[in-house]
Amino acid sequence: MPYLEQARFGSAALIRTFDLQYDLISTLVKRWRPETHIFYFSCGECTVTLEDVALQLGLPIDGSPITGVSAFAEPAALCYSLLGDSPNDDESNFSGLKFTWLKGKFGHLSANATERELMCAARAYIMHITGGVMMPDSNNNNVHIMYIPLLADLSNVYSYSWGFAVLAVLYRELCQTTKPAIVDMGGCLTLLQSWALYQMSFLASVTHQPYIYPLVNRWSIYSGIERSYNVPIYCLMIEQHAREGIIWMSYRRPEITANILSSAYVHSHMWCTNAPVINFNVVEWYHGNRVLRQLGYVQYIPDPPCNVGVVHGINKRGKP
Repeated sequence: MPYLEQARFGSAALIRTFDLQYDLISTLVKRWRPETHIFYFSCGECTVTLEDVALQLGLPIDGSPITGVSAFAEPAALCYSLLGDSPNDDESNFSGLKFTWLKGKFGHLSANATERELMCAARAYIMHITGGVMMPDSNNNNVHIMYIPLLADLSNVYSYSWGFAVLAVLYRELCQTTKPAIVDMGGCLTLLQSWALYQMSFLASVTHQPYIYPLVNRWSIYSGIERSYNVPIYCLMIEQHAREGIIWMSYRRPEITANILSSAYVHSHMWCTNAPVINFNVVEWYHGNRVLRQLGYVQYIPDPPCNVGVVHGINKRGKP
């Protein structure tokens, strides 16, 4: 934990997953507009914001973009230098670390572990939650090694905009899933569902859950929804209740703010920014100026949505 705290991943390391309501997520996808990265409801527009990333996941949102080189000539040597081990000694072109390998190698530490072993375990843990919770792909069984160089100096990990990267991947996955041919979805669905439960009071029929930080952990103790519905029922619920049921400033209640660390508000001035969010090849636009009601401001008529041009949709295939 001291090394995770040093990297400002102490709160993120406490995130616990919970059962996902896939019909709810499918309903949200139907309301998603790729042009603006906004969910459209009868009462207005709202979306997952930098505020949600900071308060729900406890991730830093200020700093350098998450980017760099994604292809390495000697990936095994890179893993040995920063993790102390490598899954594929005899392969020179592997690009991902399986979660089963990370758990097997770093799931247990000896009582007399050296400082280097502790640092390697901290990097492995960050890699695991990066690929398994924060930015999973649709397969959700491994994490790309391109993140490892960013963890070389644990005291410098906090200087990267991890929150921006989480939003970039979630936005990209939502945009891709609006296509009829796409059936699987990656991204931080834990954040997406928790955001919906906080934002739409009529979805969370159980109201006695305690608030704990990071806020996403609230739903790991109790079921956020008492029973599963299908997509048409969720659509009907949202259509009928959205106008009176949406909580525009869902984190301003005293019982919630009492559980949020003051450090989560350090960069709150960035929550309503208008800027690209980046995770290596994934570049999406964050329109904080279109959802000012969520952030406690009066919503003016926003400018036309920005786009990132030819960068949008670029993948890593053959493009190191």
